[in-house]
Amino acid sequence: MATAKKVSLDKIRNIGIIAHIDAGKTTVTERILFYTGKNHKIGETHDGEGTMDWMAQEQERGITITSAATTCFWKDSQINVIDTPGHVDFTVEVERSLRVLDGGVAVFDGSAGVEPQSETVWRQSDKYKVPRIAFVNKMDKMGADFFMSLKSIEEKLTDKGVAVQIPWGSSQDFQGVIDLITMKAYTYEGNHGMEMVEHAIPDEYKDQAEEYREIMLDKISMFDDELADLYLGGEEISVNMIKLTIRKGVISNELYPVMCGSALKNAGVQAVLDGVVDYLPSPSEIGYVEGKNPDNGEDDKRKLSEDENTSALAFKIVNDPYVGTLTYVRVYSGVVRSGESLMNPITGKKERVGRLLLMHANKREEVNEVPAGNICAFLGLKDVRTGHTLCDIKNPIILEEMEFPEPVISMSIEPASKKDQEKMGLGLGKLAYEDPSFKFYTDEESGQTIIAGMGELHLDIIVDRLKREYKVEANVGKPQVSYREAIQIEAKGEGKFTKQTGGRGQYGHVLLRVELLEDEEKNYEFVSEIVGGTIPKEFIPAIDKGAQETMKKGILAGFPIINVKVTVYDGSYHEVDSSEVAFKVATFKALKDAFSKAEAVILEPVMDVEVTTPDEYMGDVMGDLSSRRGRLEGQEQRGQATIINCKVPLSEMFGYATDLRSFTQGRANYVMKFANYEKLPDTMMKELIEERTGKFKSLDDN
Repeated sequence: MATAKKVSLDKIRNIGIIAHIDAGKTTVTERILFYTGKNHKIGETHDGEGTMDWMAQEQERGITITSAATTCFWKDSQINVIDTPGHVDFTVEVERSLRVLDGGVAVFDGSAGVEPQSETVWRQSDKYKVPRIAFVNKMDKMGADFFMSLKSIEEKLTDKGVAVQIPWGSSQDFQGVIDLITMKAYTYEGNHGMEMVEHAIPDEYKDQAEEYREIMLDKISMFDDELADLYLGGEEISVNMIKLTIRKGVISNELYPVMCGSALKNAGVQAVLDGVVDYLPSPSEIGYVEGKNPDNGEDDKRKLSEDENTSALAFKIVNDPYVGTLTYVRVYSGVVRSGESLMNPITGKKERVGRLLLMHANKREEVNEVPAGNICAFLGLKDVRTGHTLCDIKNPIILEEMEFPEPVISMSIEPASKKDQEKMGLGLGKLAYEDPSFKFYTDEESGQTIIAGMGELHLDIIVDRLKREYKVEANVGKPQVSYREAIQIEAKGEGKFTKQTGGRGQYGHVLLRVELLEDEEKNYEFVSEIVGGTIPKEFIPAIDKGAQETMKKGILAGFPIINVKVTVYDGSYHEVDSSEVAFKVATFKALKDAFSKAEAVILEPVMDVEVTTPDEYMGDVMGDLSSRRGRLEGQEQRGQATIINCKVPLSEMFGYATDLRSFTQGRANYVMKFANYEKLPDTMMKELIEERTGKFKSLDDN
């Protein structure tokens, strides 16, 4: 068994490659693996040979679906790399990766600048305070424009970006990069651009290089007084001082260096590796990881050091067909050794660490211990979920948990035969265990199994994996939208449940109030204003539980209810006949009564849609979006194409990819992400309620 190569904590970098779909993340990662000697040949995404895109579905589609981890070495530093998906349906993969990373490389398409998913992953990085460097890729592509991309970063993402390089040419004239720190030009020659060749800056680029160097020095001078003095005095500033000052700005999340190149043409990626080492923080510079003491709920923290008590976070779970369940873990403090037991403070159970594996995409290397600062996989854990903490048994801590979005789309799935029934249940269970944004359940009315996820592609991949990995033949229904129910005004309701049989009866009586929650991030809140014992304390939890169950099942048409505060303020009970069941039923009746007065409505998920179309198809695209109840939010010109931003209900977007290809001859494309829930139009609401309940209900009666 190998021992992990020992690298001091200050020489470790945990980074993620993040970007919009098709910006070239995986191509950048493949170059990183080649230049660091991890791979001896370059796997191209478009040939289905990418190392990090190892799943069959990824290779066929040429996209990243699951985040993959690997470890490589550059100069004297260890770089743990996670290549994340760019498609919005797999945004949870980005979310959980960012939670455990210390730095990121944001990749942009040089011809498109900041795209919708670029914004999403950038905001996710902001949420987790992840320092970043930016790489404007595809500078060899037709229409590539570094300065447009730089401007779009400033306008759409942050005013803290600063160019540390500019391109030497662009599109078919792209030759290399001009470094504003060394004030030298570089080309990448030899086998796969392995050799960085230094040149004097060509005369036609000197003025531009001087201009952008001034901007860079002006921007970074705020991070170091000595550099600021030298800059203001017009004196020479050393390369080392500039790099150390940029590092200060990056680590404090106040500066984002912008680099450029073409990963496909093997230009600029070595400079990105230098940037990762020079500018992004090591675990020791992050300092501490924060959490809570499970015994008293108070804030706690662990120093990112091998000498601290052990703490680690499980951020991804994979069912490997050869070795079983792999739990990807970031070790924050202490040293984890194979065979030892750790505490899962979420479940309160001890977990024995079987084998420890360093991952290289889907290949693995067994080691006997993993020190702080590293990312690895644990084998043998029994009851650990994504977001759970593993820690020292005597000194427990719960690290900050992750939050995952609720699914917005669902479809029914039926096994093709009885033989597939059991396999399907097992397969769905394992897939849901891996993916916190995927859910499945049985519809109580129809008895059908329903799968729910983040988009059509997400569910398509789930069904494909069921067939390939779990050998399940299944038939799927049409995609269904995950509607929600909500109230518009405050209202009161009363519910009484009485039942007298031969023996003991049932009695529960509840008066409650429903109102909109001010905090829209919370879907439900329960408050008891019972005084004087009109309802005994022991029945209050039953009322809360009854309300929560009603929220899940819905009232109008069986959809979950969101953004509601329920306050129970009065009621009555019977000394003998009252029970928890009676109060749960009475609560449902009271909520139904309150809903009938609260102007209840059905909400539908609305998507942010961005369509990129050649100008000649603009009219057709706009007309089609309008027919889908699309609401124009804005448009802009980008080269010969028009970018249309609009909001469109998810229910109208099924099959859009095929339709768009058809009337633009395959030249337009689009991306969409969930925006918010909005009220369904009255006529559609009536139809939906009628369809769901089997009988017409006028809105006036609701």
